[in-house]
Amino acid sequence: MQLAMIGSGYVGLVSGACFADFGFSVTCIDADAGKIARLNQGDIPIYEPGLDDLVRRNVAAGRLAFTTDLAAGVAAADIVFIAVGTPRAGDGDADLSHVEAATRQIAAALDGFTIIATKSTVPVGTGDRLEALIREVNPAADFALVSNPEFLREGAAIADFKIPDRIIVGLEDERARAPMVALYRPLYLNTAPLVFTSRRSAELAKYAANAFLAIKISFINEIADLCEATGANVQDVSRSIGLDKRIGSKFLHAGPGYGGSCFPKDTVALAAIGRRHNAPQRLVDTTIAVNAGRAGAMARKIAAAVGGDVAGKAFAVLGLTFKPETDDMRDAPSLGIITTLQKSGATIRAYDPEGMKAAAPLLPGVAFATGPYDAASGADALVIITEWNAFRSLDLSKLKSVMRKPVLVDLRNIYRRQEVEAAGFAYVSVGQPAPSVLSESRTAAE
Repeated sequence: MQLAMIGSGYVGLVSGACFADFGFSVTCIDADAGKIARLNQGDIPIYEPGLDDLVRRNVAAGRLAFTTDLAAGVAAADIVFIAVGTPRAGDGDADLSHVEAATRQIAAALDGFTIIATKSTVPVGTGDRLEALIREVNPAADFALVSNPEFLREGAAIADFKIPDRIIVGLEDERARAPMVALYRPLYLNTAPLVFTSRRSAELAKYAANAFLAIKISFINEIADLCEATGANVQDVSRSIGLDKRIGSKFLHAGPGYGGSCFPKDTVALAAIGRRHNAPQRLVDTTIAVNAGRAGAMARKIAAAVGGDVAGKAFAVLGLTFKPETDDMRDAPSLGIITTLQKSGATIRAYDPEGMKAAAPLLPGVAFATGPYDAASGADALVIITEWNAFRSLDLSKLKSVMRKPVLVDLRNIYRRQEVEAAGFAYVSVGQPAPSVLSESRTAAE
């Protein structure tokens, strides 16, 4: 089976390489000639664990190729995937200009019956719109258009593709069913559920999944605020409710809020879809508002840790990307937190294992360090924003020796208070009671 992947960004490149690893012949196509040249030289333009080896192995085997020639790639393909970006438009809805441009080019290049599968995250009803567009461009085209949303987590995308929770295919033309079953047969045999739905249901399922996970994050962050106010511990609360199988433990970790390529734009887009259809998504709207205020709240927490005024103070920041194991800076919580501190007169020295190149143009005035201890040198406080594994076992004695003041603000709760305080640090976390609150609550109980 011949596959064409239109778009060689995060989704297209990971999906294309994984399909090739299953033995299919895959051509990844992109309009960016520079990106294609880099890929053909073995230079992977994004950081994703294991992706460089996966691409290299399948290129060497002759199953994976990269080109800017869309017409030839589409004409030879049995299934064409649309995996181009759908950035946030000015009104909050998804910008479909790249999807529509790709669809027009695909329509003109079709040769024989072809399945066109949309992996890009698109609003419900987009499949109908694209089908009409194909017929407008090429009335004689013989095709079936399906929705096949991706559910890849950055940092774990290859495992998510190969061991998925589910595979969703939304179709209106039954001719597409058997080829899509054959395509995903390697995964289906591993018991991953292959779910066939209507095309509109598949489109909406992607938004609904991301919005629900974003709701869980904002929910536990608000519970963390309540924990701080009452002397409870959010980690105890999170574990207690996460053990309920109806709730689950994932995405119940308090912190500085969600970011990345999906949750921010997809929640806003789902809210816009709801308004357009006169079905307001009030929980989603509230989730967006809670997350939008999180950076300011974290900046205030950091300021309180150094006495309330950050002017003239130096802060070491560890972790810039929106999550570990990626170089993605899109809507990263660090951006809002750092910018707020800078506006109040703070100076920032930061380190991230993979994200500094992408962060540099987004964070003017920030000095970038060569490692955690270099970042901490002379700092009035050390702030952990992204929970990279490299930050989980820092030498606290060494940190203290290079810092101006021993203050650790742990926005991911990766350290234990007792351990940090025993090393001579003042420790500030998220959703955990400070020692004074603990003492007051115990006294009241007695």
